[in-house]
Formats: sequence, structure tokens, C-alpha cells
Amino acid sequence: MQETKLRGWPLKKVISGIVPVMITPFNADGDIDWGGLENLIEWYIAHGAQALFAVCQSSEMQLLSLEERRDLAAFTVSRTAGRIPVLASGHIADDASEQAHELAVIADTGIDCLVLVSNRLDPENRGGKELCAAIDSLKEALPAAIPLGVYECPAPYRRLLTDMEIQYLCDDPRFVFLKDVSCDLEVVQRRVRLTHDSALAINNANAAIAHQALDSGAAGFCGVFTNFHPDLYRWLQDEGPNHPELADELAIFLALAALSEPLGYPKLAKLHHQRLGTFKSAYSRAVGGDILETYWALDAVMGKISDGTDIWRQRISGQG
Repeated sequence: MQETKLRGWPLKKVISGIVPVMITPFNADGDIDWGGLENLIEWYIAHGAQALFAVCQSSEMQLLSLEERRDLAAFTVSRTAGRIPVLASGHIADDASEQAHELAVIADTGIDCLVLVSNRLDPENRGGKELCAAIDSLKEALPAAIPLGVYECPAPYRRLLTDMEIQYLCDDPRFVFLKDVSCDLEVVQRRVRLTHDSALAINNANAAIAHQALDSGAAGFCGVFTNFHPDLYRWLQDEGPNHPELADELAIFLALAALSEPLGYPKLAKLHHQRLGTFKSAYSRAVGGDILETYWALDAVMGKISDGTDIWRQRISGQG
């Protein structure tokens, strides 16, 4: 990809658009299913992904060893082979020095953007000075050439950034990505205005406001249902402005489908891909048991989501 400069910082790959939060396929014995992961990567790319967020909460990063987190990032970089950018996070420790070590290991895998987790930067939620000081310390410990992002990961608690902290990121052209988990359209719109003319791209993670956020200038979508139908979000982004009535209808389906997230995600997405044949096992370290028994009528709900996805693929076919 042609090199682009944003406020003086050279970026080989601009990270924006539809960015799936990758799930981690496991074998039935709990080990990572590398063949299944390769199939999943190809599925994402074939269905419109413009970047991949490897090693995130959807990947069950809190339950992966550092070696597994490293290997997931490296494997994703290897198999994407430069076709789209790869982001990764993976620092889960409380101790700042341990976090620096975790991030340095992940940075060395060849990823295009290293993503910092806001609640790890300020684990006791003390405020902006604590967060900015943690970032300054990490920047000194990490390779200077790697672009950075921030992820408002909901676990162990959701640490949203303040406007002051957003401005702090904007003032450093090394920061190119924010996974926004505010789930609030007004907040997203304000952040889009704050980041105007900076390198920082606001990537919304909430399906209910995805359409409006994109229309408001958000740089893309990074929600969990990119594991079900990233191509529908891609159409909404690329062609929705040309077909506003159809886009409004599609946005309703996408928001309603995403309401099933509390019903056993990420195992929910793994069961979906098991049925697609992407990989064999729906095993999850984060969610145990049989979610089809735990959540009544879930099988029917999943069937409706799949049927609805097929219907919408047919409806938008030929619409651009």
C-alpha cells in the first residue's frame, strides 16, 4: 500500500473501515485451532474486512498466555500477508512493567498497529494524569516506529476517555486508532469533531448507532457482529450513502441482530462459525457449558440471524 503521511507521521497502512474483532478458534481440548484460525482469517477478508483486530477481548485475551497472544498476532500477520492491516493488543497485567513487556512482545510480531487498553493504563480509574503518564512511560519502552491505538475495553471495567485525553492522543501523530466503546452517538460525533485533521481515527463498536456514526464521519465499525456479517457493515459504509432508505432498513436489522450478544458471546460467534464450517469446535475458555440450553430459543434466534443475513445479502446484491 502506498505510504501516507498524517501530520508528519509516516503510515504504511491507514487503519479504518470495517475491522472485525477476531475470535480465537480452539480445538475441543482447549488448544488453539490454527487451521481453523487460518480459515477464519480468509472468511473475514472474503467478507469485506478492511483490517483485523487480533488479540482483543473477543479473542479471550484475558485467558490466553503471553505466548499464545504473541503467536495469535504473528500468525494473523503471516496469513494476511499484507492484504489488510493487523492490529493487536494483549496487555492484561496490572503491573506497568509487566504491561510494557507484554506490549513489546506483541509489537515484535509485525503488526501494523499496537493497541493500548485504557483500563490497563489507569487500572484504578484515577484520571487523566495517570493515564497520560502511563502512555508516556510505555512510549519510551516501545519501538518508536510502530503506530499506536487505544481500546476502551469493557473488561475488567469500561474506562472511557475524556475529551482532554482524546486531545492528548490527537497531539501525538503516532496514535492512529481509537476503538470507541462509549455506545453513545453524541459522544462519537463529538470525538469525530475533536479528531478532525489529526491522525486519530474513531472506530465505533456499537451496532445500534453504527449507521449514524458512519454518516457522522466515524472512520469505521469494530463491533462484535463483524463475526457474523462484516460484509453487511461494509455495504452500509460504502454504499449506504447512495441508497439511504435501504441503508436505514439494513441498520435496523443489524442493530436487532446484535442484541443477541449477551447470549453467550464469544461462544455464540464460535457456534455460528462451527455451523458455517469455518472450524470444528465451538469451545470457549470464557464461556462454558451449552449456550443452547442456557439461553432459551437461542437456536431459533441464531437461525433467524442467519436467514436475515442471507436475505439482506440478496437485497443489496446489485445495489452497488
